[in-house]
Amino acid sequence: MRSHKPKSKPTTSSGQIRIIGGKFRSRKLKVLDVEGLRPTTDRVKETVFNWLMPYTSNARVLDCYSGSGALGFEALSRYAENVTFIELDKLAHKQIAENIKLLNADNTQLFNGNCLELLPKMTGPFDLVFIDPPFRKDLASSTCKLLEMHDLLTDDAVIYLEVEKELTNLELPSNWQILKEKNFGQVTSYLLQR
Repeated sequence: MRSHKPKSKPTTSSGQIRIIGGKFRSRKLKVLDVEGLRPTTDRVKETVFNWLMPYTSNARVLDCYSGSGALGFEALSRYAENVTFIELDKLAHKQIAENIKLLNADNTQLFNGNCLELLPKMTGPFDLVFIDPPFRKDLASSTCKLLEMHDLLTDDAVIYLEVEKELTNLELPSNWQILKEKNFGQVTSYLLQR
């Protein structure tokens, strides 16, 4: 006799990210296990937001490749004026939307789509920008150029950029300077200022 086990449905498993500082400190938010998504670790977030301490409060923030939304939510928690999230993956986008609702964060905008296509349609200027694109897709330099080309930055905007450590052809706009640079395993983080 054959057994009739119900077929299991494919699921997308989820984990959590924790907000490490500010008004939402210790709040846990769901994050989906989506291919290419690398939520920023608490250790990296701690370093990054120590770097960003003078720049986050009242900032207009753009989170270009939001993924889990970890960086944008951390900025919100630290009293950013507003945060604009851009995420291509539909499931990750939906999860960010749920987390926005959970935090009652009505000072946010959320876009689902290709960052390089959406940036030219954005209205700035932004004070603080997070650029943490999927690795090995050659997106970092193009994103930086578009921000500059479309006047999306304030005169002294600060940009946090995270790329794969082996990236050798990173091209930054000539009017950007590197304030800080640090390697975390396979990742290189930059704090840049216009």
